[in-house]
Amino acid sequence: MAGMTTLEVSTRQRTEMVDVTDRVRKVVEGSGVRAGVAVCFVPHTTAGITIQENADPDVTRDVLYKLAQLVPRDDAAYRHSEGNSDAHIKTSLVGTSQTVLIEDGRLVLGTWQAIYLCEFDGPRRRRLYVRCMGEGG
Repeated sequence: MAGMTTLEVSTRQRTEMVDVTDRVRKVVEGSGVRAGVAVCFVPHTTAGITIQENADPDVTRDVLYKLAQLVPRDDAAYRHSEGNSDAHIKTSLVGTSQTVLIEDGRLVLGTWQAIYLCEFDGPRRRRLYVRCMGEGG
């Protein structure tokens, strides 16, 4: 059994990482897929998705801090007229999809891992598509 679910994620800041693990977990559990993969895809050019540590909130802060250092918001060399070139570049670095294994009807993540939607041009309302593929139970 396979299907796609659309999750709406509201962000509150220009840059932030929103833990969507529990929401993705519920999609997987309701999908009927016992063994396979869950593909998580963000259809935006200024938002991404990553897997990162969820035990210490300083990790996500540090990721956003370093991305801001590597790709500053204001750079006189940017030519994109909307003023969000940094968000486009950060999205390219982070990526817009993640694939997570499913085993026994559950996401396979490490002890400290979580799935994060990464906002780089918020606040906004974002979509996260989750497609579960594999063998049913």
